[in-house]
Amino acid sequence: MSDTTAQQRANTLTPVLTARNVVRRFGGLVAVNNVSFEVRSGEILGLIGPNGAGKTTMFDLLAGSILPTSGDILLNGTLVSGEAAHRRIGRGLGRTFQIPRPLPNLTLIENVMLAEQGQAGERLLANFLTPRRVAAEERAAETKAIELLELVTLARLAREPARVLSGGQRKLLELARVMMADPAIILLDEPAAGVNATLLEVIIDRIRDINARGITFLLIEHNIDMVTRLCHRVLVMASGQLLCEGTPDEVARDPRVIEAYLGGAA
Repeated sequence: MSDTTAQQRANTLTPVLTARNVVRRFGGLVAVNNVSFEVRSGEILGLIGPNGAGKTTMFDLLAGSILPTSGDILLNGTLVSGEAAHRRIGRGLGRTFQIPRPLPNLTLIENVMLAEQGQAGERLLANFLTPRRVAAEERAAETKAIELLELVTLARLAREPARVLSGGQRKLLELARVMMADPAIILLDEPAAGVNATLLEVIIDRIRDINARGITFLLIEHNIDMVTRLCHRVLVMASGQLLCEGTPDEVARDPRVIEAYLGGAA
């Protein structure tokens, strides 16, 4: 599916994620000020802005790490503004972090398997009452984890401890781990940060491959080249507010964006 076709399809579908008049205050500081937007099903949406624009706070609000002072957040049409992060994961929202922190002494496959949702073995009694079911689910989870490590080009390291990975490889591992939870949408926090050029190409390709499977993405990124290559639409924040939105080309030509980045409007 071409980028144009994917975007045309996304425009006709119910939003996966909606922010509606969202405000977040920290004492006297308004970090996010009356921000509204939609993430459409099947698209890759970029969120950019200068340092201090409120992007990370917005991500934290969407993910449930913090709650809004006012306004609504909807996931597949369901109001989730007051729900914690683990509840939103169960509803299909996954998130990665700018600095991945896998469990260093566990193998890659073990790190990925930890993200599997709703396994019977998580309940103590099930291990005694239905051991065959628990064992079968464990085998299925391992198979799924291996497939995801293959997707992100890390299968050859599946039995190695996560501490052996480079920074870029840890980002690939985190992408596999978030996919283990079968998300409908993934929030990506600066996937290009600290990644060398070779691994960055791998990450871009993997994001495209996963998006082609029907997974929606919202990503924060300072690497404008990556945003231009990946994103169907781009949102720009500055000083806690949504400044503008459009295609990467439209946003790049907008004088308000140029002023925000070069005129000190952070």
